[in-house]
Amino acid sequence: MHDTYKHKGLRQQLVTLLKNKGITNDAVLNAIGKIPRHLFMDSGFLDHAYQDKAFPIAADQTISQPYTVAFQTELMEVNRGDKVLEIGTGSGYQTAVLCELGAKIYTIERQQELFKITSKFLPKLGYRAKKFIFGDGYKGWVEQAPYKSIIVTAGAPFVPKPLLAQLEIGGRLVIPVGENVQIMTLFVRTGLKAFEKTEFGEFRFVPLLEDKN
Repeated sequence: MHDTYKHKGLRQQLVTLLKNKGITNDAVLNAIGKIPRHLFMDSGFLDHAYQDKAFPIAADQTISQPYTVAFQTELMEVNRGDKVLEIGTGSGYQTAVLCELGAKIYTIERQQELFKITSKFLPKLGYRAKKFIFGDGYKGWVEQAPYKSIIVTAGAPFVPKPLLAQLEIGGRLVIPVGENVQIMTLFVRTGLKAFEKTEFGEFRFVPLLEDKN
């Protein structure tokens, strides 16, 4: 697991690119500038690790493009110590960004292959989620609810009601909603049954898998 000066230089170029694309949160930019993204990817893609692109990982999933990670994280408005639920651990890159921001993370992965790989890999880099959960992200994780923010890292054809229910008052759900193309959507819980919804344009994600059993 090598992280060289070359990699660090490429990361700073990526941070500059994200700033130019409109990302302004310094904590988010610092996290992306620090995390060795190339270690989260298949060796065949190492040369591309710091391009602003999504790439394949195990189990027919992808590591999201850095801009998408930064955009979603910025919408979450994470503060150190916030309790956060992540739906779709994937490669663990988004998890690592949230760890760098000081969040207490509970993260759920539906694909067993990815769950096994990432739950062992992240702690080796020093990123420790409060809990790695193998299960159905549509159900959330009621054991630790409510959450300050919830992030969904895969495209959802609809908004799962358990996720809205597991937000604290003032909490934020960031979720890409749609079948083929997703609309990045933010829900802020303003009351027991009241939510403010804001949409932020089109993104493309792999689909969020529901447990069919």
